[in-house]
Amino acid sequence: MKGIGALPLADWINAGVDWLSKFTGFFNSITAFFQAIIDAIQWVFDLLPEWLFIIVILALTYWVKKDQKKLGFMIFEVLGLLLIWNLGYWRDMTQTLTLVLSSSLIAIIIGIPLGIWMAKSNKAEVVIKPILDFMQTLPAFVYLIPAVAFFGIGMVPGVLASVIFAMPPTVRMTSLGIRQVPEGLIEAADSFGSTSWQKLIGLQLPMAKTTIMSGVNQTMMLGLSMVVIASMIGALGLGTQVYFAVGRNDAGAGFAAGIAVVIVAIILDRITQSFNQTSR
Repeated sequence: MKGIGALPLADWINAGVDWLSKFTGFFNSITAFFQAIIDAIQWVFDLLPEWLFIIVILALTYWVKKDQKKLGFMIFEVLGLLLIWNLGYWRDMTQTLTLVLSSSLIAIIIGIPLGIWMAKSNKAEVVIKPILDFMQTLPAFVYLIPAVAFFGIGMVPGVLASVIFAMPPTVRMTSLGIRQVPEGLIEAADSFGSTSWQKLIGLQLPMAKTTIMSGVNQTMMLGLSMVVIASMIGALGLGTQVYFAVGRNDAGAGFAAGIAVVIVAIILDRITQSFNQTSR
C-alpha cells in the first residue's frame, strides 16, 4: 500500500518503457543482429558431432593448460561430457554454451573499451561506476521485464539480460588493470615519444592482461549463472530443463540438469583461467 504523497516512480518507469516501445524498428534491428550471432554460434555446435566436440575441448585444454593437473582435468572433461551426452542433455548443453558465449562476447566487446575509458578519464569513472553498481546490485529478475518488452520472448532477450548482468566485472577489471600499470613504465614510454595509442597497445594492455582475463572469467561465470533465469523468458538450454523440473516438482530431473550446468561451469572456468595463466 502506497503512503500519502508517495512518488509515482512505477508510473514514471512504465511511461518510459511505453515510450521506448514505440521504436520497434530499432529494437527489431538489434534483435536481428544478436539473433544472427546466436544462430552462427549454434550452427557451429550443431555441425560438430558429439565425439568431435569432446576432442576439440580436450585439444583446447591440452593447449592452454600448462600445469601438472592437466591430465586429471582432461579425464574429468571426458567423463563429464559423456555423462551429459548419456543423460540426453547434449543439445541443451550446446544451447547453454551458445547463450553464455554470445553474451560473454558482447559483454567483452563493450566492456573492455568502457574499462579503458574509465582508466583514462576520471570523469568517465565518476559517471560509469555508479551505473556498474546499479547493474550488479539490481535483482537479475528485474532485467527480464524490459528485455521482454523490447525484444520479445526467446534467446535474444536472455542474452541481452545476461550481458547487462555479466558485463560489470570486465569493465571494472580492465580499468583496474590499466590503472595498476607502474607510473615509471608509463614515464619511460613517454620519454621515448610514445603516443597514447602506442602506450595503450604496447604497454598498458599487455601489463593488464592478467587482470583483464580475471574479469572475463567472472563475466562468463555470471553469464552462466543467468541460464536458469533466462529460461523463464524463452531462452533454451539446461536452464529450461531446471525450470521445467521445478514446475513439475521433479527433484531428480532438476538435479540431473543442475549437475550438467555444474560440469559446463567447471570446464569453462578452468579453461578461461588457463588462458589467464598462459598470458602471464
